[in-house]
Amino acid sequence: METKLVYLSDLKFNLKVWKEELRFHRKEMEKFEKKLESIVKRNLGIDAMAPLEGFQNKIIREKEVIGRMLQRIRMKKKIIETADISEELDGRLRNQQTSMKEDMKTYIKLHYELKEDLMDYFLRWL
Repeated sequence: METKLVYLSDLKFNLKVWKEELRFHRKEMEKFEKKLESIVKRNLGIDAMAPLEGFQNKIIREKEVIGRMLQRIRMKKKIIETADISEELDGRLRNQQTSMKEDMKTYIKLHYELKEDLMDYFLRWL
């Protein structure tokens, strides 16, 4: 039973860290949106505007993904909080956590690729 408590505590910790990271990325995307809006106001021409629309769409999509990931975290947290401490640790939570871990790895990789592309774009047009 003590092992299960430690394991559940570790899962909660992972969920908390991921939640904080996703919230940070959402705020970051909002900042990037504002920067893109400032470029729109400058009327820099088609060379600046063509990629800008693509970035806006990617930011919208990323914010949707962040919302879904935060929802998954809330659901997993509820499952952990209602887990029966006396029942056997059956691997269900571990498998769900592994899936979330892999999804977070993929999300973070894609986030930083988008961020790098945005920063290159800002260097060119700001």
